[in-house]
Amino acid sequence: MCASIRRASRTLTQIYDQALRPLGLRATQFTVLQALSIAGEVLQGDLGQMLAMDSTTLTRTLEILSRHGWIDKRTGEDLRERRIRLSKAGQLQFEKAVPLWEKAQASLRRKLGEGQWNALLKFTNEITNLIKE
Repeated sequence: MCASIRRASRTLTQIYDQALRPLGLRATQFTVLQALSIAGEVLQGDLGQMLAMDSTTLTRTLEILSRHGWIDKRTGEDLRERRIRLSKAGQLQFEKAVPLWEKAQASLRRKLGEGQWNALLKFTNEITNLIKE
């Protein structure tokens, strides 16, 4: 199961990576920008939970986004806490990326067909929700 889902995930990620390449973004980076655009400022740990990302992968992704100036980081009330939010440049980058993302989504949706698209979304959400419990 794990190998099959990871293989499918890598294949899907390649589609989105290719779509976002003109902006120098990867799908994982877009996902973080998207989450921050919705959530606003969040604790790094909370962001990791929202995205089901391990700390090491999230930290590595955030460092890349930070180098590009796409996120702002600050310490929280507890000095060990890191608060993350989109910078103005990050919001701009996200807004540029959305049409490319949407084009990839539409293409994939056409290839899968509406029924398989909806079934796949339902299935992946159920897996995430069941395992997180």
